Amino acid sequence: MAEVDQSAAVSDGSSNASDVVNGTAGRLVSSAEGTALAYGSLLLMALLPIFFGALRSVGCSKSKNASDMPETITSRDAARFPIIASCTLFGLYLFFKIFSQEYINLLLSMYFFVLGILALSHTMSPFMCRLFPANLPNKQYQLLFTQGSGEGKEEIVNYEFDTKDLICLVISSVVGVWYILKKHWVANNLFGLAFALNGVELLHLNNVSTGCILLGGLFVYDVFWVFGTNVMVTVAKSFEAPIKLVFPQDLLEKGLDARNFAMLGLGDIVIPGNFKNTRTYFYTSFLAYIFGLGLTIFVMHTFKHAQPALLYLVPVCLGFPMLVALIKGELTEMFSYESTDEVLPHSPRLTYFPTVSGSPASLANSMQSFTHSSPRCRRHTPSDMLLNINVTTTKPPTTLSNFIKNVFPGE
Repeated sequence: MAEVDQSAAVSDGSSNASDVVNGTAGRLVSSAEGTALAYGSLLLMALLPIFFGALRSVGCSKSKNASDMPETITSRDAARFPIIASCTLFGLYLFFKIFSQEYINLLLSMYFFVLGILALSHTMSPFMCRLFPANLPNKQYQLLFTQGSGEGKEEIVNYEFDTKDLICLVISSVVGVWYILKKHWVANNLFGLAFALNGVELLHLNNVSTGCILLGGLFVYDVFWVFGTNVMVTVAKSFEAPIKLVFPQDLLEKGLDARNFAMLGLGDIVIPGNFKNTRTYFYTSFLAYIFGLGLTIFVMHTFKHAQPALLYLVPVCLGFPMLVALIKGELTEMFSYESTDEVLPHSPRLTYFPTVSGSPASLANSMQSFTHSSPRCRRHTPSDMLLNINVTTTKPPTTLSNFIKNVFPGE
């Protein structure tokens, strides 16, 4: 997701770089109400893909279709990501300095035009399944490209779809044409929200340690490229692609033709949005994200300077869940948790953090006594011991899927 992380900073100003020369010089004047509306809308647009992407990721991880399985980020991937993102960011910066900005954006616009249509179609698909009339025939189609003949025939493309998918594709194509012709901020946000939701839905972390590595690296990445250089802000304002969410601060004065934008990079949504496990920690991370992004906006507005949002998001998105785990005595279980999205949907898996009482020492003693009480005194692995601990609770363990049923009882 290197492409969607290039503007990972909150910026306050027009999409035209000439409007923000020397800080506030030349900036279009916006009312206090318009500025508050822009900031509130950015916050809301950031929360939507995190929340609904997390809900959809449950069904994604339970899918029997291998193509729908989420992509798991390993520790090695997490360590490489900030380096790859930095190289990509600096490469784009050099391209904008050497070559014509117009031609670069034309090429990138066509690239994101195709990606945006596919992402928006995938986002709309569940809603289309509900809205599609039952009396209309839903025909099945298959797009197949092969190479060679006979026994040496090799499939290059094998894509199956139906009438509902075609309708989603047509609607998404209309939005894509609108974006290509007008570069309107509404079309930009539709594509941006689709990218962010798909990123949260389809990207998973294999454990909490990987998340710490990823966020720690991106913390340094974001701070360096925003405060240490002008690279991040320059690329964010020159890069005409739906890799950021924007909202006009002068919307109340100029309507949909407003041009004085506040912006938020998609990387500030997708990366923290991947921390989703149980109901407790989902709520904790979600509230931490709201607090961190609100703090980012407050500092940015106070000092009138673009802010690296991960500077504020990383400490709270890591600190709040760890603090809750420490209070509940589950810190060790949190870091020993391993994502098992690659196993079959009905395979046994540890999908929650058991609630146990006592200190870590008493927990270890209880594990040891449990092992020795077994008739065969067999040796338990850490995962065996976690699964066999007596959980002192009067209700079934709460998972994200149960949370969905509680929020949407009719589903």
